[in-house]
Amino acid sequence: MRTAEIKRRYLGYFEANGHAVVPSAPLPAISDPNLLFVNAGMVQFVPYFLGQQAPPYRRAVSVQKCLRTPDIDEVGKTSRHGTFFQMNGNFSFGDYFKDGAIPLAWDLVTKPVAQGGYGLDPERVWPTVYLDDDEAFRIWRSVGVPAERIVRRGRTDNFWSMGIPGPAGPSSEMFYDRGPEYGRAGGPEVDEDRYMEFWNLVFMQYEIADITSKEHFRIVGELPANNIDTGMGLERMASILQGVDNLYEIDEVRPILDRAAELTGKRYGAHSGQVASESHPDDVRLRVIADHVRTALMLIGDGVTPSNEGRGYVLRRIVRRAIRSVRLLGYQDRALPELLPVARDCMAPSYPELAAEFDRISQYAYAEEDAFLSTLRAGTTILDTAIAETRSAGKAALTGDKAFQLHDTYGFPIDLTLEIAAEQGLTVDAEGFRRLMADQRNRAKADARARKTGHTDVSAYRSVLDAGGPVEFTGYTELNRESRVRAVLAGGGEVGAAVEGDTVELVLDTTPFYAEGGGQQPDQGLITVGGGQVEVFDVQQPVPGLIVHRARVVRGEVRAGETGYAEIDVTRRRAISRSHTATHLVHQTMRNFLGESATQAGSLNAPGRLRFDFNTPTGVAPSVLHDVEQQVNEVLLADLEVHAFITTQEEARRIGAMALFGEKYGERVRVVEVGDYARELCGGTHVARSAQLGLVKILSEASVGSGVRRIEALVGMDAFGFLAREHLLVSRLAELFRVPGDQVADRVEQTVTQLRDVEKELDKLRAQLVLGGAAALAGQAKDVRGVAYVGTEAPEGAAGNDVRTLAQEIRGRIDPARPAVVAVAARSNGKASLVVAVNAAARSRGLAAKDLVKAAFSGRGGGSDDLAQGGGLPAAEAPKLLATVEKAIAEA
Repeated sequence: MRTAEIKRRYLGYFEANGHAVVPSAPLPAISDPNLLFVNAGMVQFVPYFLGQQAPPYRRAVSVQKCLRTPDIDEVGKTSRHGTFFQMNGNFSFGDYFKDGAIPLAWDLVTKPVAQGGYGLDPERVWPTVYLDDDEAFRIWRSVGVPAERIVRRGRTDNFWSMGIPGPAGPSSEMFYDRGPEYGRAGGPEVDEDRYMEFWNLVFMQYEIADITSKEHFRIVGELPANNIDTGMGLERMASILQGVDNLYEIDEVRPILDRAAELTGKRYGAHSGQVASESHPDDVRLRVIADHVRTALMLIGDGVTPSNEGRGYVLRRIVRRAIRSVRLLGYQDRALPELLPVARDCMAPSYPELAAEFDRISQYAYAEEDAFLSTLRAGTTILDTAIAETRSAGKAALTGDKAFQLHDTYGFPIDLTLEIAAEQGLTVDAEGFRRLMADQRNRAKADARARKTGHTDVSAYRSVLDAGGPVEFTGYTELNRESRVRAVLAGGGEVGAAVEGDTVELVLDTTPFYAEGGGQQPDQGLITVGGGQVEVFDVQQPVPGLIVHRARVVRGEVRAGETGYAEIDVTRRRAISRSHTATHLVHQTMRNFLGESATQAGSLNAPGRLRFDFNTPTGVAPSVLHDVEQQVNEVLLADLEVHAFITTQEEARRIGAMALFGEKYGERVRVVEVGDYARELCGGTHVARSAQLGLVKILSEASVGSGVRRIEALVGMDAFGFLAREHLLVSRLAELFRVPGDQVADRVEQTVTQLRDVEKELDKLRAQLVLGGAAALAGQAKDVRGVAYVGTEAPEGAAGNDVRTLAQEIRGRIDPARPAVVAVAARSNGKASLVVAVNAAARSRGLAAKDLVKAAFSGRGGGSDDLAQGGGLPAAEAPKLLATVEKAIAEA
């Protein structure tokens, strides 16, 4: 029975028994701060189990995509564990309990295939129950299982939780006896290789906390009665029903493994149970490839893209482990174009969207492989050198700073450094690496915090907030207002008063000033207090609820407790609001042309300009950018109303409002609509109608990171001004070239081509000039202890390639039977460089070009025995370099 059919039967059986069919949640567990990914079938139902939300159904059934990452390094070493898996689950929310769940599971498992069941032999099914769960034991007996096949087990095996605080409870599991060829008789207590667990029924009775292990946690309360979470491991059931030894041989995985074996020329042999990597390293690597390629497909399919943190880093690590495993097995070409389509064909029968969106998925995956291959080439060379240096120093561990340099400078993942070092018999100072990483993160956080807090002690802000409560923002509806000065802060605390020339922070009871956030720059303006006045240049929210105005006192004195008048810079606000509304329109339009995966990854809304970052695997064609710009401006011409309103998260989702990935939203959210064209969750300020934007002009589109592109655009008068300047420039060029304006681009391109041709001719002339004296220099070779030595300087400004060619040309003009060394120094841009060429006769005497270069540069430089180079010293050092080489020859 194929895996897709197992899913179909499961959903159909429970739907016929009154369960609502619920689609799988996406793998990213966005709504749960404790999880990167959904790791169990019940994750999307947690609010119902905890009583936080009323369930819309009493019974539910789903096939949930899951991902567990803690044991990534162990993938492939056993036949039953992987990263991605699927959990068939049926759930009760206050409806039925053990007396309903156990008979339903037993019936589906043992019912004949012809009647819609799975047809397992009931004599080979062994249930387990929690130690003191007499009720579950009795129910298993009532469905016909003999007492000797019902096993009581402890908390480690039969008490389930997600591994984090939340719902939990005693469980009852079903194991299938695969037969004596798989191990010893006696049930799951004796041998869990022979007896494979495939179904787990969890009786959700408790809420737990303080989890340190499976055995150690604290029960903090009881959950509402009759909550059931049962999960059938789809891959495990497939291996049983398909008569194969392990999950790597089921129909959704084996084709990927076979293709990997075909590419690498390795033979895959099935091994049940534990597989030692030392005994079967090729088996393990083939399994890693099959598991990780399938997992990458599912993650990218659910919107995760490669990055250096969070979910994106997990994906990046999985992709790169798969690629490296392929290369370790001997296949050096691009592997994912050969493997990912196979994974798609395996999974598309259950998830047809993978086929529909494969172009997007494959673009991200293939781009990540290309990036990693480049990283691998550079990083491996550096790591190999570091390993050699570590060994020559007699040390057993690679230093943390070297591992950090590989990660920070060259993008070489730490887990890859650990793996390669271990293969070479070395350890890595992982603690030192983590310390350096933590230092870097702390510096970044400190910089961000300084921007928010202005180096003021956060406790001072909290004190102000606690004393007066949150500051009310009124800037959506008004541009100025009276307000009381709640606090004046400077130098890390409250000061009570400030005088002319002081830079301070003011907290008002209410304010029309917008604090920087959501990509929108802050308001600026004036606050007048009594006889004093301050000029506001920045507005931040250093702690939630507290709006702080950073300002300079330009006149008089300002005191806490006085009433003031706050007025924002209206021109600036309106320009920023135009940019923010334009960003919403660009976002929606990019999704219209590139698909829903083109989600916002960052933005900047400044007066008259915007910066919009978005997720996409490749560059955007100029024709698409032109169409995006045109469609945005058509929306402006339509003069659509811009409307903002507060609603619930649920209602916002229902009406299709876009939420930004990674943003935290409360239960009540603010939605901004531009007619029916764009709808997005947003706390920023906007224009009243789209026509008020005037014009949007896209200036550029470029990459700012793996899978992230950036659009820069101008809005309103800034866009008009830009176009006016462009018109003047084109007019001037048309006048200079004496052509119509529409021919300027062609004439400029023609001129540039001519200039490049001239530059090539000049390069040829320079090369001829440099090489012209090669014969004469060879004839003037000096004898240094029997070695013909030529030490000369190239003409000032000679290109690096020309210098190398000159050294080789002189060497070639010396009798090959005579040992010869040629050193050519060059001066360029204030720096001296050196190229050394050595012929075969000199190399046979022990002279090597790379050693001579290192002698000249105190150990630096690189190359081979016959040709090497170095550089970086002041230009005046050129003669000294030549003298050093001659001395090294004399002393050799």
